[in-house]
Amino acid sequence: MSNSEATTSSPVARLEIDGKVYELPIRRGTEGERAIDISQLRALTGCITLDDGYANTGSCQSAITFIDGEKGILRYRGIPIEELAEHSTFVECAYLIIYGNLPTQRQLSRFSELLSDHQMVHEDMKYHFEGFPATAHPMAILSSMINASSCFYPGLMAGGYNPERFEIQAARLISQVRTIAAFSYRKSRGLPIIYPKRAYKYTQNFLHMMFSMPNEDYPLDPEVVRALDLVLLLHADHEQNCSTATVRTVASSRANLFASAAAGVCALWGPLHGGANQAVIEMLQAIHDEGDDGTKFIEAAKSKKRRLMGFGHRVYKNYDPRARIIKKACDDLLAKLNTTDPLLDIAKRLEEAAIHDDYFIERKLYPNVDFYSGIIMRAVGIPLEMFTVIFAIGRMPGWIANYKEIMENSESRIYRPRQLYIGQTLRHYVPVEERG
Repeated sequence: MSNSEATTSSPVARLEIDGKVYELPIRRGTEGERAIDISQLRALTGCITLDDGYANTGSCQSAITFIDGEKGILRYRGIPIEELAEHSTFVECAYLIIYGNLPTQRQLSRFSELLSDHQMVHEDMKYHFEGFPATAHPMAILSSMINASSCFYPGLMAGGYNPERFEIQAARLISQVRTIAAFSYRKSRGLPIIYPKRAYKYTQNFLHMMFSMPNEDYPLDPEVVRALDLVLLLHADHEQNCSTATVRTVASSRANLFASAAAGVCALWGPLHGGANQAVIEMLQAIHDEGDDGTKFIEAAKSKKRRLMGFGHRVYKNYDPRARIIKKACDDLLAKLNTTDPLLDIAKRLEEAAIHDDYFIERKLYPNVDFYSGIIMRAVGIPLEMFTVIFAIGRMPGWIANYKEIMENSESRIYRPRQLYIGQTLRHYVPVEERG
């Protein structure tokens, strides 16, 4: 296949199959990215493309997030992540991602009010929590309860997508996901449920519901709140990753918002996706259990005998821009808390090696956002099994925005990928008595 810029204003790619040449239009994105439009390929040629894992396939056109992995660029709705991390909050970014623009003061106040109005889960949902065993993983509870919560608002969910009801749906989901997450944690530890307080802001309330006791509120250190809010902000969206693509796939069937988000949680749960920051801490724990300070592990990683978790990124071929931001927050938080933790000491040794060792520099194996977010959450006291749950809370605005994009696109169709069949050719049924 050879690309050619046509002399007309519409460039095409020419594909030759069995001596016949087909012209396929080339689409250009607002950032200069180019895509060969193969939407009519099968109808024209009888062929399909084969792209295992969709690494070279654009499944949609989206106006939400832009990533340039080679240059280390990440932008939400055109705004660099560096600017948002410095000046914004998770709630403001959630509004930006879902609705496309930074909110006015009035819009932000209304959005915050909606989050407060809908942060309480229906009381009858407590019976659902009681049905889970103590060993249930919080991600299993989170997915199930997000789906179940839609059952308590039939009027809100009826009639498919409705722009007027969507605002409340989105606010309810963003707000309740942290309430459900905190309740699931308390359930797993046999602790009494702590309800949210209207006076607290989004991240403050999550920490309060996680760690307060009936007669003793958790002390909300501003540095801790800001660090966790930054973790949520940096994970708010990340283009068409596994979980976001899952949400869009489910949404394309016109499933409701809560069902689509619950599917996203299930996809995120996988260790190759949302479980990466948990894998970082598990790696550090394994190094510590072996009596190593990280030195031996580094050498083993360089000789490919051990896998270094939290370094490098499939998308970013240079440095993860989120890692630059969160590294400073991580350093500031550890200094503020004056934390003594052997695992964090090992993490700092691995970080130094990656930044200064030629082996890692040449291969661009820099610490990524998962490395630092795992360290921050451990320092804050968030248990390991909740790491992926935090990721899900942060990613909720991106899932909602992608759901909204699907629903508001009048030309969107149900996702239905093709396959290349490689099984046996035509066979005939043989009665069981003749099979020997």
